[in-house]
Amino acid sequence: MIPLRDDNPTDIRPAVTIAFIAACVIVFLWQLSLGERARQWAVYSLGAIPAVLFEGARLPPEVTVVPPIMTVLTSMFLHGGWMHLIGNMLYLWIFGNNVEDAMGHTRFALFYVLCGAAAALAQAVPDPSSTIPMIGASGAISGVLGAYLLLFPHARVLVLLPLGFYAQILHLPAAWVLVFWFVLQLISELLTPAGSGGVAFGAHIGGFVAGMLLVVPFRRRGVRLFHPFRRPSG
Repeated sequence: MIPLRDDNPTDIRPAVTIAFIAACVIVFLWQLSLGERARQWAVYSLGAIPAVLFEGARLPPEVTVVPPIMTVLTSMFLHGGWMHLIGNMLYLWIFGNNVEDAMGHTRFALFYVLCGAAAALAQAVPDPSSTIPMIGASGAISGVLGAYLLLFPHARVLVLLPLGFYAQILHLPAAWVLVFWFVLQLISELLTPAGSGGVAFGAHIGGFVAGMLLVVPFRRRGVRLFHPFRRPSG
């Protein structure tokens, strides 16, 4: 299922969500401006590599541009291709604005970064000797999805459901969409051979769980969990 939009109004302008999207787009355009070798250098320099983080592996001096712990943050703004970027930014735009509304700008920014860090740990800890760089905002965005599930499970989400050569447009409760997404990540993680690279399903799972745990202390006072559906005005 591909989400297109939700019918969940907000009370504040999602400035932080917009800023994260803009930052990811700008960084990706910077990546595209590099030559092929320099793009690979950027991924190894700024991506989070488990062996560097946990086992003391060292990159060549010319590739080491930030301390290893900082790559947990810098990796969240790198992407491997247009589809990687567009998919992540679509999910962040649809679900991030309401979570930011429920937390406020500053708390949401911190929440996002912590979920991204938790996602990186969830992917790296099971295989700390891996030398495959982790990049992308999907771990942090998974935390946003976990928070949204607890905050607005009754919101309606417009989704595109591909059916072979056809596609169906459906309005579904957010809980259905997000639980389906999470189960898909679990199945994919179980079916993916260890150390094979590719999509970091473990990071998605870790970020989602972190978001569900952190939404409780990070929500603004008076914001309830399992909020009833609000129809947009107008």
